[in-house]
Amino acid sequence: MLSIALAGKPNAGKSTFYTAATMAEVDVANYPFTTIDANRGVSHVRTECPCLEREERCGNENCRNGKRYVPIELLDVAGLVPGAHEGKGLGNQFLDELTNADVIVNVIDASGGTNAKGEPVEIGEHDPLEDIDFVEEEMDLWLAGIVDRNWESVERQSRSPGFDIDDALAEMLTGFGASSTDVARTLREIDYPEDPIQWEDDHREALAREIRQRTKPIVVAANKIDVAPQENVERLLELEKPVIPTTAEGELALRRAAEGGLADYDPGDERLEIGDGVNDAQREALEGLEATMAEWGGTGVQAALDYAVYELLDHLTAYPVQDASKWTDGTGNVLPDAFLLPRGSTPVDLAYAVHSDIGDGYLHAVNAKTSREVGDGYELEEGDVIKIVSTN
Repeated sequence: MLSIALAGKPNAGKSTFYTAATMAEVDVANYPFTTIDANRGVSHVRTECPCLEREERCGNENCRNGKRYVPIELLDVAGLVPGAHEGKGLGNQFLDELTNADVIVNVIDASGGTNAKGEPVEIGEHDPLEDIDFVEEEMDLWLAGIVDRNWESVERQSRSPGFDIDDALAEMLTGFGASSTDVARTLREIDYPEDPIQWEDDHREALAREIRQRTKPIVVAANKIDVAPQENVERLLELEKPVIPTTAEGELALRRAAEGGLADYDPGDERLEIGDGVNDAQREALEGLEATMAEWGGTGVQAALDYAVYELLDHLTAYPVQDASKWTDGTGNVLPDAFLLPRGSTPVDLAYAVHSDIGDGYLHAVNAKTSREVGDGYELEEGDVIKIVSTN
């Protein structure tokens, strides 16, 4: 399962974002380090279900009238403070939690209502643009420190016959989620001495930054847009970085209202329908959310997760089935499973995603939408429904 980590300074709204996206109860309070141990839960990314191309909806529990929700892991890491890479505020512990994530959502307080340390201040007092590069810088310097501390081992290996710097760095950086391919591509992007003994701090920092960018891409969730000064959000959106305006509190309120029958709302909807049974106070609150959603195209929480997976990671959704004509599994469930795969994946990759035995016994595949057999090198497209024929 893909893993998305929420990172940022204290009080930016990470735990509220996490609660809204998972509907799991966590501690939320207006003081630093409310979260100490990382919270892990299941959330979803949203896409169109292939059942929209059929006469009837599939009825899958993760499909809401053609809105398909695909599970991902969501990780809520405790707030980072300046100097986290040096261990300040338990920073090393919190940064360690990010190593297993595939992509990072940097939750910032777009209202400017918290200072650099995450302490409450007046709305607009702090410049949220200062928080944009904060997480990247702390992660880059933290990784550079790890590289520096392990560099002596690389130097020793370099004295051996047959030394390959790609292999040595891949071995060092495996724990950070870097593959040998990531290392090879990174080394093509930076300038460095052939002899590791001649590497200096600048070379190791360049390596760390490029590896982090390649293995831990970041999307910014500009949170608290419902109370943020308009100019703050506009300045954030002008940046040459992926920035998604969000209101985590608004999303949480909407999900609870939907659960209570007070509103008709699915995560990721750009608008809501207020129910008939609301009182005056509830209607006023929901109408306020309705106005915020109209201005920004929704609450942004689902949009941030979707952007992280489908844009930054460039993944697609594929649906394996056993019956190509009915799009069902062996017990008649329509479109029972959905898998997130990197763009460029093939039916063989999908087979292995289902189960290693299915992949080992792979024979061929059928595109259930066209009822045609596809070759092993066929590149899957978003929403493909694939029948896999295997000996296992």
